[in-house]
Amino acid sequence: MATYLQYTIENAPEASKPILQGIQKKLGFVPNLMATMAEAPVLVESYMTMMGIFDKTDLTPTEREIILMTNNRLNGCTYCMAAHTAASKMTGVDPGVLEALRAGTPIADPKLEALRKFAVIINQSRGWASEEQVDELIAAGYTKQTVLEVIAGTALKVLSNYTTHIVHPPLDKAFEPMAWTAEMAAE
Repeated sequence: MATYLQYTIENAPEASKPILQGIQKKLGFVPNLMATMAEAPVLVESYMTMMGIFDKTDLTPTEREIILMTNNRLNGCTYCMAAHTAASKMTGVDPGVLEALRAGTPIADPKLEALRKFAVIINQSRGWASEEQVDELIAAGYTKQTVLEVIAGTALKVLSNYTTHIVHPPLDKAFEPMAWTAEMAAE
C-alpha cells in the first residue's frame, strides 16, 4: 500500500510551497490533510482555491458549514468532521446546529434544516435532485443560486473527503478534542 508524506514547507514539491506558506500564514500551522495534499500541487491548490471561492457565497458561515459537514458525515470523513467542528466553533455556529450536524439529526431551525436535507439529497443522489426537492429548498427561503452553491460545497468536499480516504492523514492535535466517528451519527 502506498504511504503518503505530510510535507513541510521546506520539503514540499516546489509548486506546493507557496500554497503551504499561505496556509501557515492564515491558520498558524499546516493541517496534516493539506500537508499530504501537497504531494499533488494541483490538488492542494484546487482545494484551497475552492475553499476561498466557497467563502464568497451568499451563504452565512453556518449555512456553509451545514453543507460541508453534511457531506463530511455522509462521506465518512472523520478527519474533516473534526476539522470542520473546530472551524464551526471559530465562526460561531450555534452549538445545537453543530451537534445536529455531527449526529446527522434534524436541525431545529426549519430553514437551516431544509438546507441540510438538500445537501443530503445532492450527496446521496449524486446531483440528481428532483424538481420537487429543488422547489422545497426554494420554498424554505433559499434561491436558485443556493441550489448551485450546495453543488459547489459538495464538490469541495469530494476533494478533501476522498483524499482522506486514500492518504489517511493523522488528526492534528488542534482537532483531537473534536474527534468524530461514524458511530456518533444517528443515521
